Amino acid sequence: MKKALFFDPYLDTVGGGERYMLTLVVYLLSQGWKIDLIWDQPNIVKKIRERFGFDLDKVNFIFNPKNLIEKLKLTKNYDLVFWLSDGSVPLLFGKNNILHFQVPFRNVNGKSLLNKIKLSRINNIVCNSSFTKEVIDKEFGINSRVIFPPIDVDSFSPAKKENSIIYVGRFSQLLQAKRQDILIKVFKKMIDSGLKNWKLILTGAVDIGGDDYYQELLKMAKNYPIQVIKNPDFQTVKKLYAQSKIFWSASGYGIDEQKEPQKVEHFGMTIVEAMVSGCIPLVVEKGGAKEIIIDQENGFFWETEDQLIEVTKKILDDEKLLEKIQGKVIESGRRFSVENFTNKFNEII
Repeated sequence: MKKALFFDPYLDTVGGGERYMLTLVVYLLSQGWKIDLIWDQPNIVKKIRERFGFDLDKVNFIFNPKNLIEKLKLTKNYDLVFWLSDGSVPLLFGKNNILHFQVPFRNVNGKSLLNKIKLSRINNIVCNSSFTKEVIDKEFGINSRVIFPPIDVDSFSPAKKENSIIYVGRFSQLLQAKRQDILIKVFKKMIDSGLKNWKLILTGAVDIGGDDYYQELLKMAKNYPIQVIKNPDFQTVKKLYAQSKIFWSASGYGIDEQKEPQKVEHFGMTIVEAMVSGCIPLVVEKGGAKEIIIDQENGFFWETEDQLIEVTKKILDDEKLLEKIQGKVIESGRRFSVENFTNKFNEII
């Protein structure tokens, strides 16, 4: 039986990067691999099941090695070691070592001599988008490969649509500028200008330190047809996508992606989830979103608040346009399937 070791320093955030890694974990389990996952608190299993619907009962949780000797003893016993980087490069001793970047880190001394030595032990460096790859390759002086994140496209499908606009993303301004505040501001403008019988739904995880921002959004939304829902389970998210007609995102709004690439969408998994659920995406033209959307074909880009209002009204006023684009949206989103993801990883495993 082959053995694999996985590590993600952000596992308890249970976000897009965690879904990426855990999808590979679940796949390898189905192929008969023995999986060990470095995390000091096994009760994370319940949180993962609620958020993603993943069953990790067969995964063995182990403590994080505290020094180089412990790491050597641990990692040398594995056929595969998958390590999600926090901007640093680990020293790994597995038979096949994969270093994964979810975040386009800059100014982390990537080309240091020590990093070059560590990178010599890495068999494959994988990024989640071409946007991330461009930044990482320049920072570390490497040539990484891109494997797009997996979307369980068969789990998402349209239902009877309601007059709702949705955004799914964590309530946090620490790592990325998700900017739900901009979405509330724009929607309130539209309501004040006469929009009737529509609602805005904002939902996502509340990170540690993110509750203040969440409370601020609740105050902004008061007395308007706006729902702000924290920590939804997977079934709730799927239902909300299925019922919504439009997906809004202000992620990266007001950010210079050349100076602060880590603050825009590194890929945009929720964009794809919305698309395969039949939601038309209206997103900021930055980061990984440019690899998902072709403007006015399977979605729309916007730069200013007025543009977002204009494009939204265009869709609301033209039911035929909405139906025409909806078909293209679903079809184009399906190319980011779990099957394509696992096929790409099989090439390097």
